[in-house]
Amino acid sequence: MERIIITGALGQIGTELTLKLREKYGEENVLPTDIKPPEDENLKGKPFEILDVRDQERMKELVSEFKPDTIMHMAALLSATAEKNPQFAWEINMGGLMNALETAREFDLKFFTPSSIGAFGPSTPKENTPQVTIQRPTTMYGVNKVAGELLCDYYHEKFGVDTRGVRFPGLISHVKEPGGGTTDYAVEIYFEALRSGRYTSFIGKSTNMDMMYMDDAIDAIIKLMEADPAQLTDRNAFNVSAMSINPEMVANEIRKHIPDFELDYDVDPVRQGIAESWPNAIDSTEAKRQWGFDPRYDLEKMTEVMLEAIRNK
Repeated sequence: MERIIITGALGQIGTELTLKLREKYGEENVLPTDIKPPEDENLKGKPFEILDVRDQERMKELVSEFKPDTIMHMAALLSATAEKNPQFAWEINMGGLMNALETAREFDLKFFTPSSIGAFGPSTPKENTPQVTIQRPTTMYGVNKVAGELLCDYYHEKFGVDTRGVRFPGLISHVKEPGGGTTDYAVEIYFEALRSGRYTSFIGKSTNMDMMYMDDAIDAIIKLMEADPAQLTDRNAFNVSAMSINPEMVANEIRKHIPDFELDYDVDPVRQGIAESWPNAIDSTEAKRQWGFDPRYDLEKMTEVMLEAIRNK
């Protein structure tokens, strides 16, 4: 992996992924794209292209001009947003993915796109969820992710495209505030702890979900994409997670730094229903075994870093 084009580069993952890849591979070798221009000061005034992932001709035009060896397809609508407009979610999440896969096939590019724990459903085993298990999601986002996993496998088997991907849990970051995910409470709670000393969670107090600090997520993408393909038994749906937590656990950790922090609840039935359809804790054994996945942040360390970074803002 030497020259990379990124779709959805202004999203929650894409912003930090762009910065890390430019640091590692050089600014001239990483081209971020999105449907609107960047507002982030770290991206302004640097190479950037406007791209609607539904426009396959524009996508191919950019690839032809930039000549990457890898495409990282990050553009997608997240879980809660997708439920509000499922037809539009299919158009973006599946139409955009098909366009990106076709571009990878035509230009012989390595390919990454993230899946999610949202690909699981109520009938999936809740604890220690295996890599290969039943997947019957009950959300449009989940349906998109299962279909995406299968489509990427198909493009690898049928056309030889070097497709790779992970099932991300909730991702926690201080760089970009959340944008429509069911796990967003785990980001919002840190910002509100410092803004107001209190937070109202839209997720119930004992609802466990897998989470990961963003630095670990970015490192996982790069490590998987740099792995020898001969090591990979699986390809497009590696379970990855660093911790299984609920709002009370996060609040208790915050109180070690902000003793008077208050947490209460106003549960959103839509997002709570989505959360309850997901596993409580997934098994990341195959990612560790096949390509050395090794997260560095637990809840304690992540909380220290999040609060310090937000305070410094």
